[in-house]
Amino acid sequence: MTVPVTGTRLADLTTARVGGPARTLVAASTESEIVEAVRAADAAGEPLLIISGGSNLLIGDDGFDGTVVHITSTGFTVNDDDATCGGVMVKAQAGQDWDELVRYTVMHAFSGLEALSGIPGSTGATPVQNVGAYGSDVSQTIATVRTYDRETDSIRSFTNFELKFGYRDSLLKRSTVDGSPRYVVLSVEFQLGLGRLSKPVRYAELARALGIEVGARAYANDVRREVLKLRAGKGMVLDAPDPDTWSTGSFFTNPIVAQETADRLPDEAPRYPSGADGQVKLSAAWLIEHAGFSKGFGLADDDGHAAAGGRASLSTKHTLAVTNRGGASASDLLAVAGLVRDGVERTFGIRLEPEPLLINCKL
Repeated sequence: MTVPVTGTRLADLTTARVGGPARTLVAASTESEIVEAVRAADAAGEPLLIISGGSNLLIGDDGFDGTVVHITSTGFTVNDDDATCGGVMVKAQAGQDWDELVRYTVMHAFSGLEALSGIPGSTGATPVQNVGAYGSDVSQTIATVRTYDRETDSIRSFTNFELKFGYRDSLLKRSTVDGSPRYVVLSVEFQLGLGRLSKPVRYAELARALGIEVGARAYANDVRREVLKLRAGKGMVLDAPDPDTWSTGSFFTNPIVAQETADRLPDEAPRYPSGADGQVKLSAAWLIEHAGFSKGFGLADDDGHAAAGGRASLSTKHTLAVTNRGGASASDLLAVAGLVRDGVERTFGIRLEPEPLLINCKL
């Protein structure tokens, strides 16, 4: 049975360490408790917020005036039955720590998740945003997602095809009820290959770190090791003593633009295939840096003036992360992000879009 509590500081549940209080917080550690808590909030007409790992989330300083369901369900099962086409099916609960799951799959020679090592947060969040990094994303391995459908008050499972994945996007992200998710993820099932070799490495930086050509394979444990090194070097692996990791992760998505927009950029600006006809994916980090925002750019004083350093700033390791240096508010982080977004638009005519969910606040 779930027990609601009041006044919990949501900053304590997010990796950015900002966010005001929840009017009501309910911790749900099983599938039935998750459904019970969500159903009760809907029956009472309460605004609803779902939190698990809290890593891709920025909550406003006023908090959330409604019910927050904190998903803490953990665990996963492995089915290596011969019927799975030479692979294994790994089913994880929504609150399962993502990197713990990835580590297990790599250590047991299940191939497919290794390039997604070190990403903070829970497994249940991964299909919503189609979480990805280093040329890989979860849409490449997800088989099914089990959800609670708030609109029909029923359990519904989706196949990979039905989830309509896109770049940092899915049907789950686009489907809402009164501004909050229609579908609450309960568990995620992945289909992974058997073997110690990784999937083909598609990301040039990772391939260089491994000493292989783009498109070649490496041992999955080597891929995991190098990904963790690369992420740590950018402050993208959670480390409690390091303020560079006190963030939502990458604050901006890489923009996808028309070819003619990309052609107006300097020749050295990175460009990647987007998967969409006539469009090109750009590097948000390159745009930020070449618009004049260096690592560590941020708020230096209580008037919110911009400068290097301060209580909120871009990471000192990577310009894509907006970090809490200690004592920052959500408004501080948004102020830094707003300065960066507007500067990139003035310089290049390209408007960056935030990647984290913004709750009771806006950029």
